[in-house]
Amino acid sequence: MLSKTTRQYTFVNQLSAVLALVLILYGSISNVQAATHVGRDVCVECHAEQVELWQGSHHDLAMQHVNDETVLADFSNAKFTYAGITSTFYKKNNKFMVRTDGPDGKLHDYEIKYVFGITPLQQYLVDLGKGRLQALTIAWDTRDKKEGGQRWFHLYPDEEITNTDELHWTRTNFNWNSQCAECHSTNLQKNHDSATDTFKTGWSEIDVACEACHGPASNHVKWAKKISEKPSDLEGPDHNKGLPVLFDERRDVVWKINSKTGNAQRSVGRASEKEIQVCAQCHARRSVISADYSPGKSFLNHYIPRLLDEGMYYADGQIQDEVYVYGSFLQSKMYKAGVTCSDCHDPHSLQLRQQANGVCLQCHTADKFDTEKHHFHKADTKGALCAECHMPPRNYMVVDPRHDHSFRIPRPDLSLELGTPNACNQCHADKDAAWAAAQIKQWYGKKPAGYQRFAHALHAGRQVDSNAGALLAEQINNIETPDIARASAISSLSRYLDQSTFSVLQQGLEDEDAMVRMASVGALEGLQPAMLVRLVFPLLDDPVRSVRIEAARVLAPVPVGQLKGEQLSIYNKATAEYIESQTVNAERPEAQLNLGNYYAARGDIDKAEIAYSKAIALEDVFVPAYVNLADLYRAQQKETDAYKILLKAKQAAEDNADVHHALGLLLVRQQKTDKAVEELEAAARLAPENARYIYVYAVALNSTGRADDAIKQLQIAHDRFPANVEILQALISFNRDAGNAFAVERYMKKLEKMK
Repeated sequence: MLSKTTRQYTFVNQLSAVLALVLILYGSISNVQAATHVGRDVCVECHAEQVELWQGSHHDLAMQHVNDETVLADFSNAKFTYAGITSTFYKKNNKFMVRTDGPDGKLHDYEIKYVFGITPLQQYLVDLGKGRLQALTIAWDTRDKKEGGQRWFHLYPDEEITNTDELHWTRTNFNWNSQCAECHSTNLQKNHDSATDTFKTGWSEIDVACEACHGPASNHVKWAKKISEKPSDLEGPDHNKGLPVLFDERRDVVWKINSKTGNAQRSVGRASEKEIQVCAQCHARRSVISADYSPGKSFLNHYIPRLLDEGMYYADGQIQDEVYVYGSFLQSKMYKAGVTCSDCHDPHSLQLRQQANGVCLQCHTADKFDTEKHHFHKADTKGALCAECHMPPRNYMVVDPRHDHSFRIPRPDLSLELGTPNACNQCHADKDAAWAAAQIKQWYGKKPAGYQRFAHALHAGRQVDSNAGALLAEQINNIETPDIARASAISSLSRYLDQSTFSVLQQGLEDEDAMVRMASVGALEGLQPAMLVRLVFPLLDDPVRSVRIEAARVLAPVPVGQLKGEQLSIYNKATAEYIESQTVNAERPEAQLNLGNYYAARGDIDKAEIAYSKAIALEDVFVPAYVNLADLYRAQQKETDAYKILLKAKQAAEDNADVHHALGLLLVRQQKTDKAVEELEAAARLAPENARYIYVYAVALNSTGRADDAIKQLQIAHDRFPANVEILQALISFNRDAGNAFAVERYMKKLEKMK
């Protein structure tokens, strides 16, 4: 579920990728690509035990047809009021119905077509026509009544989402076909027709069944029949048993306990990431870049996961928005040690292999870790549970607690320094971080360090700290830093390029890790064409698709020039891949925006305008499309058209800071100063976390002779962003012009300390 407070339209081409190089293609059976789905009823003939474990699991109940058994909510004319709208849930002619606000904001009656999920909440899908299924944002709390459940509730209880909001249930963010379906059904075929904006979505099985993870099994059935007739072929060359992927990474592996440390070590290092990548297809916050993924194929050839981006993760890597578990796990010491998902989770029932601390004690001795000498809490209390301290949960969708999978040491000291959360104060809410930090130091005699040590660097990058470049480069060069954090640091480094940091990016282009290469390519965007060609062109032929398409995007502004033969072929292939990676999501406004940006960079104005306009048509409150279309008009000196499109954006999303900022800048160019200042003020007020908007507003104030007001705004901004060099420099300049020598000296000293 998207969080309104962190609503950021991050383009697929700006997202970073994860993980190592391309997986070697699994399987030696010659016709594995021709395999088809056979369904669980065929699987159960030989795998009854596994199917029995799967039955009743979250995968089994991921999506179901509507009937009296599957619907858990109250449909006996139950009423729920939200944002001034009273919705009614009822039954009519044995159909489950809801009367609620539709796309026009008026009450309409809709039939519930499917149930979605099972616990701790259940959502319901409505058909809005043209094959489009939408997930209601009023959900049913399936928990026991004594836990606060058995009630209707809204996914955004603290806000008032109406039909004009991007998070209304009728809009694209709650479209099942593109947002949910792939991970709730097996062998999903989205089948979107961009010309008519219609769907003919289908599946092999309605839920997450066997072949969602194991891949199409028709060749496996042939193999099974073959060995039943000739058992001697069991250990033959077809080691994948006719499946596209065989999960054998834990076969014959044991975890040996080191008596000195109390920790276990894998008997054989993890040689591949087959299992992790198959799980990642759904347990990662990611964007789709291909329509033909199936288990066993390279994850990064088909998806681009989020990095540790601001708003998604805290600076220390803890989960913030709903990012699932993949990006967290990649940061962990467990991942580095060779742990796979099924070391802790049964892959069929999805339950933990052991209850409570038992799952951790598989690899960590009880006499060292499951004791008050380690956790300093009484046995059988919440504080004595490993997961509460090392995997603190965070609630999503109001009632769904999910554990952070980065397996970190609690760091209340970082809460004091950087404002990140910590597990101690999550339980001891009546205490502050200073108390928690002092308590930990008293217990252990020192400030903890932990495995993840990149927080200060990522925080500095986000705060535009003068030391950010050096701190980020240090983490990028540190081989102990998790690759996902190194890639995240590279993404921030683009703002701090100098001779020393530039060499870091050059090295990143040749890094073994694909996500680091991709981030390095993205960080070079905007350099001179000749340098881009020299540095980025080789990545057009990278073995990983996500890297290739990022290279194609970054090279878009560079003229093809005299490319011929093989070079031209490589270039054209990569650019075609990039366009295809966006076309696969053509129903999403973000994809149309990406295409618009790409065509604009190539100088294809007509195609850019078509793509931006398509994005607006798909979602009329999608602000980035308006802003970029206005900028396209500006570049063509069509200021009147730019002004009109920004006025439409303001009407569609009045409370969006980006619209006001863009409109303010346009009015500055038109020398309509008073109106410009009004718009820039609105942008700064609506986005107080955006230091740049406050800075621009202050500059506008100063240019209109309101120096005192400008300085006041900068002082407020400085208190909020004390390490922001741009704001400090403006404070020095404006105070010098105003003759405030004392203030100039004070801010000069602060700036000097930051060097």
